[in-house]
Amino acid sequence: MSNDLPFLIAGGGIGGLVAALALARTGRTSHVLEQAPDFGEVGAGIQLGPNVFRMFEKLELTEAVSDLAFFPQYLSMRDGRTGDEITRLPVGSAAFRERYRYPYGVIYRRDLLDVLVAACRASPLIRLSTDCRITGSTQDGDVVHAQAADGTMIAGTALIGADGLWSRLREGIVGDGKPRVSGHIAYRAVLPIEDVQEELRPEAVVLWAGPKMHLVHYPLRGGKLFNVVAVFHSNRYEEGWNVFGDTAELHERFREAHPTVKKLLEKINVWKMWVLCDREPVRRWTRGRVTLLGDAAHPMLQYLAQGACMAIEDAVVLANRVAAADGDIEAAFLAYNEQRYLRTSRVQLYARLYGDIYHAAGATADVRNELLKPKPGQPPGQAMAWLYDGIEG
Repeated sequence: MSNDLPFLIAGGGIGGLVAALALARTGRTSHVLEQAPDFGEVGAGIQLGPNVFRMFEKLELTEAVSDLAFFPQYLSMRDGRTGDEITRLPVGSAAFRERYRYPYGVIYRRDLLDVLVAACRASPLIRLSTDCRITGSTQDGDVVHAQAADGTMIAGTALIGADGLWSRLREGIVGDGKPRVSGHIAYRAVLPIEDVQEELRPEAVVLWAGPKMHLVHYPLRGGKLFNVVAVFHSNRYEEGWNVFGDTAELHERFREAHPTVKKLLEKINVWKMWVLCDREPVRRWTRGRVTLLGDAAHPMLQYLAQGACMAIEDAVVLANRVAAADGDIEAAFLAYNEQRYLRTSRVQLYARLYGDIYHAAGATADVRNELLKPKPGQPPGQAMAWLYDGIEG
């Protein structure tokens, strides 16, 4: 019976849609169940390391993504008070491309989601549904039933929880309660590129690091948009991603920032705010024919810019393990979990560390600056090789 049932995927964000596409490439059908009334990704810009372009190549999405992405010349970290450059990574250079084989790009979240939705709609193996919030599941032999908020039970051969940081399906597998609130607040905004003076918008990803705060900015959509994200420590907490920010608090937190940072902050009248959260890494996020991926499995802080990248890697690995398991879904999910948990746990922990590094002050900041200096004779970005070299899948 279950051979005729699809893989159910709870969540139609980046990870859920890529899971459907990756399964389709192995001949499996899937049904994506999105709780919102349409497929729309909340957020602003995201960074795409070489490790995720390796995955796009496997999914035959490289051209579609590249058409909407922006490829910076370099990544720069500057002192948020003095303006001095701490380190620079020439991701647009021939040396970087030679070392990693794939580029480093940035993209508007909505643009990436549109590419994924279009690819899913073009596949006869993928069904997309909206207004369907999955709150739990039951397993009966080789059939899984996903329970929707309205009481409907949806049958599938397996269930993949791609339902994000506040995953309801995680509760039934891991049971670790609410996410960990970091005490860091992020304000984000996207504006037309022409609204920003040319000298304030290099063709780069620039991060201004300061005590308990930082600002990052870069162009989007081929240079037509400009993405700005300001992060600072705060006791304020509001659940969700679409809360309007308090600009008075924002400017107070950046009162000692470099004049360039203040000029960038003044460009924006309306900010959206979200609270940065993660969870402790876990070894197991699979139970029987139900498994998790992306933020549902291993939510991480944004400081390594790898949340979406890890979800996409998850999806490719999961589909490949399913294809290799000859119908043994439980074994496939366990193999996927085992292959992924160490790498994703490392990213979770390093993201926390980088948050401390970005927001350092005093002697700690001096140590950071010394450690991040480029090493003579070392290939560009060599310190990130463990991450950017990516996986075969």
